[in-house]
Amino acid sequence: TGATIWFGEPAAGRPEFPIETFSDGQLLSLGEVTIQALATPGHTPESTSYVVYERSSDLAENKAPYGVLTGDTLFIGDVGRPDLLASFGVTADELARMLYHSLHQKLMKLPDSTKVYPAHGAGSACGKNLSTETVSTIGEQRRTNYAVAPMSEEAFIQAVTEGQAAAPMYFAFAATKNRLARERLDEEADVPAMTLDQVLEAQRTGAAVVDTRSDQDFEVGHLIGSMNVGLSGRFAEYTGEVVEANTPIVLVAEPGGEAEARVRLARIGFDSVIGYLVDPVRVFLDHPDVVEQSSRLTVDEFEARRSELTNLQIVDVRGPGETALGVIPGATLVQLPTLVKRLGELSRDVPTVVYCAGGYRSSIASSTLRANGFGDVSDIRGGFTAWEAAGNERAVPVS
Repeated sequence: TGATIWFGEPAAGRPEFPIETFSDGQLLSLGEVTIQALATPGHTPESTSYVVYERSSDLAENKAPYGVLTGDTLFIGDVGRPDLLASFGVTADELARMLYHSLHQKLMKLPDSTKVYPAHGAGSACGKNLSTETVSTIGEQRRTNYAVAPMSEEAFIQAVTEGQAAAPMYFAFAATKNRLARERLDEEADVPAMTLDQVLEAQRTGAAVVDTRSDQDFEVGHLIGSMNVGLSGRFAEYTGEVVEANTPIVLVAEPGGEAEARVRLARIGFDSVIGYLVDPVRVFLDHPDVVEQSSRLTVDEFEARRSELTNLQIVDVRGPGETALGVIPGATLVQLPTLVKRLGELSRDVPTVVYCAGGYRSSIASSTLRANGFGDVSDIRGGFTAWEAAGNERAVPVS
């Protein structure tokens, strides 16, 4: 568009494209509205919050600002996690200390009436306790947000770092790619249509087949070796947790869903969609030799299997905030973002049962295990929620 792109200072790992940088406290005039840039490092070194004044005279007259755009520094109910850039030359501890001072010396100094508009809400991997609300106030966060309660710097670091889920596998790739000058994605371009033979050849030469249909449809029948990441959930993020960056991707989707899937993958830098399988259900019906069904166990079926098999491998793919409340006895804890990296810690030769909270992530995980050579893999229908609802007693996690 020709607009100037602004970063906070310092712009760590400066991008290839031209930028300007805000200095701490710098003012930007937008007609009657004045925006003041506040350096609030912590989530990243250059994280910046923007204080919004409705009238240009408000700042000079020391009137309360209308609101503050807090980015990934202050969320509703949480703060930005400080560990995502740990591999980029700055430690999580250093960023956490920056975050503590940004919150207590900058944002919490704003008047209680100041509205808070964060960059993310519930579902983001940038925090662990994000609210579904989209706007709050400094005063409300002062009263309710655990991370801005009065505490020492050391206590703050422990509070914001414990219980964080593993960083998404694609994150370092996306963070690096964000610095590059790239062509814009043509969102209107057609996704190439592929025949079954073309898909099978791509799969043989290293492409990942990502089935974006619901886990229920995937269960009924899917291409052998494909992975199920439903489009209805956090599709791009979860795909990036089980598919290595730059891997060619073939999509299986409901009619028309391939275009949405490609765009959503592009938002995390996955631009390697090479096509989609045309009319997958018809193809599966006509070629049953390349199709398999998922093994999904009810709680009763799982319990029966556990009593019959002494070597059953149980894998819990939930995050630490979930597993801290209890697990199925004997489960090995492997967070979904770490699954591909930890395949060598699991046995491919014994029966395996995977579970999550409700079934969406376990379908991703079980299909990923099968795509990586695990033979006998099932997941629990309804996940830990269904297992506990059946009256089973949870165990305290040990790893």
